[in-house]
Amino acid sequence: MRRAFRLVLRVVALVAGIAVLGTVVPRPLWSTDADEGPLTRRIYVISNPIHTDIAVPLDAAVLERFRFLAEDGIPANEEGVRYLIFGWGGRAFYLETPTWSQLKAAPVFKALTVDAAAMHVDIAGAIPEQHPAVAGYDISEARFTALLDFIDSSFSRQADRPKFIPDAGYSTSDGFYEAEGAFNALVGCNTWTAKALRVAGLKTGWWNPLPWSLNLSMQLYNRQ
Repeated sequence: MRRAFRLVLRVVALVAGIAVLGTVVPRPLWSTDADEGPLTRRIYVISNPIHTDIAVPLDAAVLERFRFLAEDGIPANEEGVRYLIFGWGGRAFYLETPTWSQLKAAPVFKALTVDAAAMHVDIAGAIPEQHPAVAGYDISEARFTALLDFIDSSFSRQADRPKFIPDAGYSTSDGFYEAEGAFNALVGCNTWTAKALRVAGLKTGWWNPLPWSLNLSMQLYNRQ
């Protein structure tokens, strides 16, 4: 029993050490210092205890690029909508856990092992930047385009159209799509967000599996 307990402690200590290193070691290690023009686009990272989303400002070009959202019933073109919110995650956990009270064993097991991926899309009006769950970052126009390309490429497609999952949204303003990749405990929603932020020209930690890790690394390496 003592040997098993010591083994568990060692595993926990190892994972904790890797998580700390993944937070404090920046990715990329060195900046390119390329002159990409003025930082005219402000994006947001929105966090909860286990998950992060990216909010991008909506304009006519962005609305046209993601016009399939309105076609699928997500009211991105309604008056007052100022942001699109994207989050990549485990399909089973996303679809079967709309609230914590509905948490079930099977989606948790899939999230800890391997699950198919899904993209959650929602809309927002004004985003309260002073809220502790919100962090804003300014990026260039070129990096904003690259971020949109990355998000767009994360949708699975059929006949060159994102594959909508019907009757899966949490409300009348959001929806789900099949997504590229596979979800697991090591490569999950927050590592997808981190990769998107690096595409946007920002630095993250080397490995950010949890929101606190990602947010701390962003604070360390992206002082604007």
